[in-house]
Amino acid sequence: MRAALTRYRVIAWIVGVVLILLVVIGMPLKYGFDNPVVVETVGQAHGFLYMVYLVAAFDLSRRANWPLKRMVLVMLAGTVPFLSFWAERRVSSLVIAEQREREQAPEPVAG
Repeated sequence: MRAALTRYRVIAWIVGVVLILLVVIGMPLKYGFDNPVVVETVGQAHGFLYMVYLVAAFDLSRRANWPLKRMVLVMLAGTVPFLSFWAERRVSSLVIAEQREREQAPEPVAG
């Protein structure tokens, strides 16, 4: 599960940074200065990277046995600027805490 969490964390940051570039730089250039170059290039990159983000979030959610609602909310976090950073921190804390609980739980006794 550690590898799935690492993959999710990395792609969440990448998607967040690319989305911020798209919204903060690309959109003003396109609509304010009639220069769509950044939106055309970064927009396509964000679309591809968001697909990778969805796969990483799905993989992590299945390994962590999350309910459907949590999985969908984490997946949607990649669509709102800055939200993927918050979701990444929240998800990381949650997964690490759940992992520690499982490690500290007493072993079932075979009887």
